[in-house]
Amino acid sequence: MLTINVAVLLAVIVFFRLRRRTQARSRAEERTTAIVILTLGVLLAPTAIGQGILNVVGQLAGGVTQAGR
Repeated sequence: MLTINVAVLLAVIVFFRLRRRTQARSRAEERTTAIVILTLGVLLAPTAIGQGILNVVGQLAGGVTQAGR
């Protein structure tokens, strides 16, 4: 039996949706892409990968804040 991780499937969908030219997108397509990306974020957040991304982004934000002072 083949099992597909929903987060991986959404990541592939996001990749292909974002490859399209920006000028060719309608408002409905932009909303759909935003919803798919938010759903992907919700699925990744509680995982180890999501926590790692959060830590890296937090460190980058802290570095930018320190550099601005």
